[in-house]
Amino acid sequence: MTRTDLGAYLRARRDQVAPADAGLPVVGLRRVPGLRREEVAMLAGVSADYYVRLEQGRERNPSAQVIEALAAALRLEDDARGHLFRLAGLSPRGRGAAVPDRVDPSLLQLMDAWPDNPAIVYNRAYDVLASNVLADALFHDWAHSRNLMHVVFTDPAARGFYRDWHEVARNSVAGFRLGLGEAPDDPRVRHVLTELLERSPEFAELWARHDARGKALERKRFRHREVGDLTLTMQTFDVRSSPGQELVVYHAEPGSDSAAALTLLGSLAATSRPQ
Repeated sequence: MTRTDLGAYLRARRDQVAPADAGLPVVGLRRVPGLRREEVAMLAGVSADYYVRLEQGRERNPSAQVIEALAAALRLEDDARGHLFRLAGLSPRGRGAAVPDRVDPSLLQLMDAWPDNPAIVYNRAYDVLASNVLADALFHDWAHSRNLMHVVFTDPAARGFYRDWHEVARNSVAGFRLGLGEAPDDPRVRHVLTELLERSPEFAELWARHDARGKALERKRFRHREVGDLTLTMQTFDVRSSPGQELVVYHAEPGSDSAAALTLLGSLAATSRPQ
């Protein structure tokens, strides 16, 4: 990451804030989709010249108070605010080394003890490092790739599998950028980023938005070729023993059609596995 990354992020974020959302009057025609530079400067309580230098990478030592004021002016939520502080060099970043590929054996045992819940562990590059039987069945045994970003952006079947593909794509890119901000020198993350920018125009377009947001409690809608439609709630947990790894667990509403579909999927997976 460089100071130009900070400037690019500030530009992208102000483009996403409507003047009305910031409490500013809208008068006449505007040539920018969001806030003007001088409007951000006014809201943050800094000079317009200083803010221009920040965006252009000519100001290299913004204070924590300035970054906090900019985060408020740009209406950043917690993950985006933390990303801004990292870009400004004001919070610790992860080490450049790649996240270990080894998943704690006790966590593997726990995942295998969930026959009704698909569960996966992935790293900052979204490589799936471990998955239980039901997750393998849900994701079609990873026939396209064991990298979730590849699954979303380079698998021709992705738009049918993810019923809300556009939302999944936006959230995936935002989470991927957050991981890069935490460990900007991670070689695997950099490799996947280069691949996706070259192979997926949709990824490149979303990447240019500079969204940075971690995964949270959310629902995902799938269309599985063997069991049909499923709506699953997704919970995400940091793996404390291996920083950079995340555990994702899916579950269906008890008694729902999705729960019945998961049960059927588990039965199909059990009968298809070699004994």
